[in-house]
Amino acid sequence: MKNTYLDLIDQTFHFPQEGFKLTNGYLQFNGIDLKSIIDKYGTPLKLTYLPKIGSQIEKAKNLFEKAIKKNKYESHYFYCYCTKSSHFSYIIDEVLKHDVHIETSHAYDLEIIKKLYAKKKITKDIHIVCNGFKTPAYTKNISYLINKGFKNVLPVLDSKDELAEYNKRIRSTEPVNIGLRIAADEEPTFEFFTSRLGIRKGDILDFYNEKLKNHKKFNLKMLHFFMNKGIKDDFYYWKELQSIVTLYCNLKKECPTLDSLNIGGGFPIKDSLAFKYNYKGMVNQIVATIKKICKRHHVKAPNIYTEFGSFTVGESGATIYSVIGEKKQNDKETWYMIDNSFITTLPDIWGISEKFLMLPINKWKEETHEVHLGGLTCDSHDFYTKEEYINAVYLPKSGLENKASLKKEYEPLYVGFFHTGAYQDQISGYGGIKHCLVPSPKHIIIDVDKNGKLVDKLYAKEQTAQSMLKILGY
Repeated sequence: MKNTYLDLIDQTFHFPQEGFKLTNGYLQFNGIDLKSIIDKYGTPLKLTYLPKIGSQIEKAKNLFEKAIKKNKYESHYFYCYCTKSSHFSYIIDEVLKHDVHIETSHAYDLEIIKKLYAKKKITKDIHIVCNGFKTPAYTKNISYLINKGFKNVLPVLDSKDELAEYNKRIRSTEPVNIGLRIAADEEPTFEFFTSRLGIRKGDILDFYNEKLKNHKKFNLKMLHFFMNKGIKDDFYYWKELQSIVTLYCNLKKECPTLDSLNIGGGFPIKDSLAFKYNYKGMVNQIVATIKKICKRHHVKAPNIYTEFGSFTVGESGATIYSVIGEKKQNDKETWYMIDNSFITTLPDIWGISEKFLMLPINKWKEETHEVHLGGLTCDSHDFYTKEEYINAVYLPKSGLENKASLKKEYEPLYVGFFHTGAYQDQISGYGGIKHCLVPSPKHIIIDVDKNGKLVDKLYAKEQTAQSMLKILGY
């Protein structure tokens, strides 16, 4: 009976798949020789493959352009990158190469906008959609940019009180475009039914008529809604989209300046080799649904804005560990101990039970068995024991079961978690204090030069004890 890890994959999935293949017994990720990267830099490490960001952007733009053409849709599509997914300069620089716009969620995001403009990486024509609940610092920064001539900065009101702040701070002689965020209804299984963000649906029309309809300083341009679960092909998503588009149509009849709909909430990304999602079908159905409802109400269909964060950067990232210990804790459970922590490097695993695409880098022809992966912190929740498609984790035998007989040329089992490029550094607090003082791993950036050759560089070294002690005041 065949029982190697390679046999398991061959019998379970179609493999190789886009972005993943086996070469000389080692896994490659988007053509990257991971073994050579490990040999050069060691583990644990994080890597970012920049070209994947551009390919994701172009994929979405092409899908919407084709759907607009197919459905004879009469308005335009705008791709926005939401900076909260990853604020790093190398990410933003790569994103901006592909003629996209920006969505922000906090006051400090706009400090990045100022830096980008000072370095001539953007112009004042870029669309900047300002979302989130607004602090005074946030409304101040938004108003500053508008006063400085950033004509496409669009504050999306998260509450009714926000309007007064802009009225007080903005000095523009031309009408300023604003948006309204609608408090979306989530599916019944979510922790709450209606989002804490945005204005109640039932208050939108009254708020427009009472506060915006005759306002000389502001034009209502956009309606925005966001579903926490993202864009999924289920009853709840389509029900909410239809409700929002209907509200758009009713408001459009009274508000001639309204011309845009922001369908917040992103596309899912690949979290296992079993992942399936009909991107083309979803985009076509979204465009067709909006057009159909608008046609029924005899209003022009809106410009469509999307805010893709995880979809933009998620699949560009990978995190690689070595298995440094094996523990048999009872008759059924084998633990592989990794050389870092899930809590500190991939906090979504710990915080929201997120699943990432997990594959070994080597030992594919070794016998496979069920294991649990454990991190280095003392926290009992620092583990990974389930994959998205199965209630277990299978990996090759590490060779550590008989430590005493290991030879000097022993190669550790390397385990990769892929498509980890969104949110993980932000949530874990990049460069700060980590649980149990487990350091942040080194970070490698991989790009393609003008000759099409892969080029890697060290972006950040592994965090040192000295850097942590300095923060702690020692």
